[in-house]
Amino acid sequence: MIYKGKLRSHNGSAFLETDTGERLLESYRIWQGYIIHWRDQSVCVRMLPQKDYETHKPIIIMWPDQPKTATPFVEIYYNERLVKYSASTFGHNAINVNGEFFNFSHLINENESMDEAEYMYRPAMGEFAASPHTGKYQIMGDGTAYLDKFGRNFMRTIHVIRVEGLDTDRLAEINHHELKKIHATPPDPKGPEKYRDFNLLKRSCTTIIRDSLKKYGFSNIKGILPRDFFISAALELIKAQETFDIKVKLYKRPQLKVPEAPFSKQTPILNPINWVRSSKLPKMKKK
Repeated sequence: MIYKGKLRSHNGSAFLETDTGERLLESYRIWQGYIIHWRDQSVCVRMLPQKDYETHKPIIIMWPDQPKTATPFVEIYYNERLVKYSASTFGHNAINVNGEFFNFSHLINENESMDEAEYMYRPAMGEFAASPHTGKYQIMGDGTAYLDKFGRNFMRTIHVIRVEGLDTDRLAEINHHELKKIHATPPDPKGPEKYRDFNLLKRSCTTIIRDSLKKYGFSNIKGILPRDFFISAALELIKAQETFDIKVKLYKRPQLKVPEAPFSKQTPILNPINWVRSSKLPKMKKK
C-alpha cells in the first residue's frame, strides 16, 4: 500500500500528514535523511519487507510525489565513485528501462532489478545501512547484514542519459536474461556473497549494460570503465537519434547529502579519445 501526504517533523516526531489532516506512521521510525531533504514536501511512502534493526518494525521507504511520464524511456547512469571503497574506484553504471532499474555488481545481492524508490531512495536503516562498527559493508557473526546499499542518490551524484523511443520491452528482456544467468551461477568459493564470474574486462556493471545495448543494435558503443562507457554511449545515442527515431537528453542528479555518506567524486576520463568525445556532448543540466 502506498500512502501520500506531506512529511512533517515536529518536536522530535516525524509523520505523514494527509490532505485531510490525518497523521500517519507516527509509531514508525522515519529516516532522518528524508527529513533533511523533504520536510514539508509532498511524498509517497510504503513499507518494505525488511525490518528496522532498532524497532523491529518494517522499514519505511519514501520518495518525492512527482507525476510519472506516460512516454516509455530508458535511462543509463554513471554513478560517481564512493570514496570509501576501492572497488568503487572507477564509479558504477546502471540502467533504468521504463521505471525498472537493473543493477549489476561483484556482489550477488546487488545484482537485482527494482523500482526507482528502492534504487534511488532506500533509507540507511536495517540491512541497507553501513555497519556501525566499520562504516562499510559487513556481515556479522550472527548473520546480521549491513549491506551499505541505501538510496544511490543519497550516496552519489548520478549522471544520466535519457532516451525516449526505444523498445523498452525488448531491452528489459535482455537485462532480465542477464540477471537470470547471474543468479544461476554456482557460488564463488572465495565467498558466498560474491558473484563468481564478475570480471572487470568482460563481466562487470559496465560491460553487461554495454553488451545489452549492443544486442539491441547500438554496435558502436564501447568502453569497459563506467565513465568512458557513459561518454561513448551518450555520443553514439545522440548520433543515432535520426536512424533509430529516438530522442536523447543528458542531465545530472546531484547527490542528496546525508551524514551516512561522504560526497562522491567523479572519476577521470582514462581513454584519451573520450576527452574529445566528451567535448562534443551538450552540457548537463541538474534535474
